[in-house]
Amino acid sequence: MKGTITMSNRETNRVAVLEQLDHKEIKQRQAAEVLGLSIRQVRWVLKRYRREGMFGLVHGNRNRASNRKIPSSVKRKVETIVKDKYFDFGPTLVSEKLEENHDIKMSRETIRRIMIEMGLWETSRRKMARVHPMRERRNCEGELVQIDGSPHHWLEDRGPYCDLLLYVDDATSKLKWAELFLGETTKAYFKSSKGYFEKYGKPLACYSDKNSIFRINTKKGGSSSTADSNGLTQFGRAMKELDVKLICAHSAQAKGRVERANLTLQDRLVKELRLQGISSIEKANLFLPSFIAKFNSKFSVQAKEKVDVHRPLLPTDDLDRILCFKHTRILSKNLTCQYKNRLYQVRTKRSAYVMRHAPVLIRESLEEEVSIEYKGKNLDYSILEEQPKTDVVDSKQLNLAVDRIKQNRTPWKPPENHPWRRPIKSVKHY
Repeated sequence: MKGTITMSNRETNRVAVLEQLDHKEIKQRQAAEVLGLSIRQVRWVLKRYRREGMFGLVHGNRNRASNRKIPSSVKRKVETIVKDKYFDFGPTLVSEKLEENHDIKMSRETIRRIMIEMGLWETSRRKMARVHPMRERRNCEGELVQIDGSPHHWLEDRGPYCDLLLYVDDATSKLKWAELFLGETTKAYFKSSKGYFEKYGKPLACYSDKNSIFRINTKKGGSSSTADSNGLTQFGRAMKELDVKLICAHSAQAKGRVERANLTLQDRLVKELRLQGISSIEKANLFLPSFIAKFNSKFSVQAKEKVDVHRPLLPTDDLDRILCFKHTRILSKNLTCQYKNRLYQVRTKRSAYVMRHAPVLIRESLEEEVSIEYKGKNLDYSILEEQPKTDVVDSKQLNLAVDRIKQNRTPWKPPENHPWRRPIKSVKHY
């Protein structure tokens, strides 16, 4: 006896079959069927069993370290790096960063096991998947661009809470444009759309949600402060002038590509900005083009047709005059009109009777420069008076506006002689 050996159930069950085969009670073909081996393997196992007995049935690599085992020194090095720099990263991103920044190539499953042992990653039970009807991608790049804003702590505690405006191509899943702003507003979409159109041209259609920036959500279509006289929002009117069709999705799942891209960026982009030490929106926007190029090389797909259907800007497509705020006003008999709590006095050399009650177009550029036009010509004006400013915010910006008021408000403290500070006199009951 060589001592005690440990055998698996599979190895133990082979003993009886090999004993019958050794005593020629069964044939090799029958033994192969019972053991689930080929006849050649049965011959090899029987030969080893006759030579070594039951010890020959034990797997030769038992209690022996794998040849592919990670050295303990490398494992400790990885644990130190992950603990210091990538403690809140996911296993996939950690694997990429180790190879990119530290020349350590390790599979994400190995990283996952190491992070679970360190207590930095928890396995979670997979949720029940909700089935949504699948929509095929568009055939060509530029045929449909999904747009959305994502409010998030993109700069963590190093900078302000801000929104990322994202433009994702439906055919390729490429990030075509991304830019950070303090809020998701019409002005922010005008600025980012201008950068997109100047770089790529005009897409055939844009796919958005039902935010009031894109659609009038009131029962009276023209009553919203963000609408023009035609019942369109300012952004919708601009897309119509540029011949870009604006489609509003009925659910978040309908524009799933941009929604999934937002979730991915809320993980990867936040950590990249942290590694780069970026703490301001301006520096983050300068970093985004290089990040987008790297992101697209990893996650984009090929379109069905290698045709880019973006249309070039026409000479008549003056983006500064289209991507702006336009409002119609009626001049009073004194040739005055009001816009954003300001009273404007129009000055003209022609007879005042000609322009009384005439409709004029007030155009406000992205630089907040106001011009008044009548039949396509600019009018001279002066500002007579300015009313107290009233901020108008939509539902998405309401909480941020209230938080800013709280931060700027100094709590009121009653003076020393205030009735609240006087001692309470006891009242006798008879």
